Amino acid sequence: MLQTTIRETVRCTGVGLHSGKQVSMALCPASEDTGIIFAIRNGSGNAFLTPNPSLVVDTGLATTLGNGTETVATVEHLLAAIRGMGIDNIRIEVEGHELPIMDGSAASFVYLLKQAGVRKQSRARTVLAIKKPVSFEQDGKSIKATPHDGFSVDYTIDFSHPLIGRQTVSMEITPEVFAKHLSKARTFGFLKEVEYLHANGLALGGSLDNAVVLDEYGVLNAEGLRFDDEFVRHKILDFVGDMAIMGLPLQGHFEVFASGHALNNEFLRHLEVNADLYLEKVVLKADTAAEEAPETSDAFDAVPAMA
Repeated sequence: MLQTTIRETVRCTGVGLHSGKQVSMALCPASEDTGIIFAIRNGSGNAFLTPNPSLVVDTGLATTLGNGTETVATVEHLLAAIRGMGIDNIRIEVEGHELPIMDGSAASFVYLLKQAGVRKQSRARTVLAIKKPVSFEQDGKSIKATPHDGFSVDYTIDFSHPLIGRQTVSMEITPEVFAKHLSKARTFGFLKEVEYLHANGLALGGSLDNAVVLDEYGVLNAEGLRFDDEFVRHKILDFVGDMAIMGLPLQGHFEVFASGHALNNEFLRHLEVNADLYLEKVVLKADTAAEEAPETSDAFDAVPAMA
């Protein structure tokens, strides 16, 4: 299987979740073996960050990367779209130190990637494959991984809220599945939490336009839910994005219970420290027929339009 990048640069602007101000970004093609790289605009030019677990500096409201000098926040939805749509190499130019929250899902980013088009490259894709079962647990939350040819997730959440309760979804993540069944699932929160955050100058960009907000009984958004189980689907979306921080694509089956950004990162750090035990680099062989198929800029016709 060959590596991929996008065909052309695409740009967007939107509100930042943290600051509530307009921020902008550009998605640009990148050469083979570049991986995912952030170019953060500052007064003297660009600072570069290549995601890895040790560069996660905050997991409070979202996942934030930093190197001690520069940071970029709310990266998980874009990373989920990049990894979910099977893109290996991309440069992300950021102005404003956070990515736009858009509608709180990854649908807008998938739309942008579709507009950019996908181009196959000349080198084979390398993945980090789970080679031995691994289990990680903290405070009753857990992630278990086993060897698997692909990336599949069994995810369970359990909230006391009457509209959420216990929800479980199992998915084999492919570009088609990600675009159709995950990308439009929005982040969610509870009204009391939102009010507290705003009162303390946090999450200033959060609103009903970019999150599902619940009071004690139901959803406050006039349009309701996009899926009956939108909550657990969004948790899978976040998981895909957080796992992309490993650098190379992960391959395995993941059984997840009640995890969030913090535990996702702790799990990755555990894998990184014990890489010799649990991980192996695998170069994926090309499917000749698929690799020789003609490319088009409409590679993902199933991608939903921007919400």
